Amino acid sequence: MSEPEKNYITPEGHRRITEEFDFLRFKKRHEVVSALTIAAAEGDRSENAEYIYRKKQLREIDRRLQFISKRLDHIAVVNPKEQTRRDRVFFGATVTVEDGDGESHVYRIVGEDETDAEHGDISWKSPVGKALLGKTLDDKVVVKWHAGRRELTILEIDYL
Repeated sequence: MSEPEKNYITPEGHRRITEEFDFLRFKKRHEVVSALTIAAAEGDRSENAEYIYRKKQLREIDRRLQFISKRLDHIAVVNPKEQTRRDRVFFGATVTVEDGDGESHVYRIVGEDETDAEHGDISWKSPVGKALLGKTLDDKVVVKWHAGRRELTILEIDYL
């Protein structure tokens, strides 16, 4: 069996995912188990909506904890500020590009667990992320978009 692929993540992404794990494990799960115990003491569990709801909630928390735990097992924290080769796009770079219409867009290449398209945080595995990796200033890349193909020109590379 092959080694699972590394789960690259920025330091702030790592902090957020570990905070979520700790919150679920040490606070939320405890609250739900307490509420479940109280609901179970109320009698007939088959018709007890609170009991059924809390059981479902506990399953969802445990499922999320298991998912996060597996992600954390193969994590590789990469700090963009420590990047020495700042002339190319690597993991953690903030890249300003211009599309064929002359509009500029800013993307930050992050891990799969920290993507946020609304803020320009895209996965290094996304079509745009893959196309930009390894490129330098003024390089043009063609990206498969939801509405066809787009050409992007790299205007700026920064490691914040």
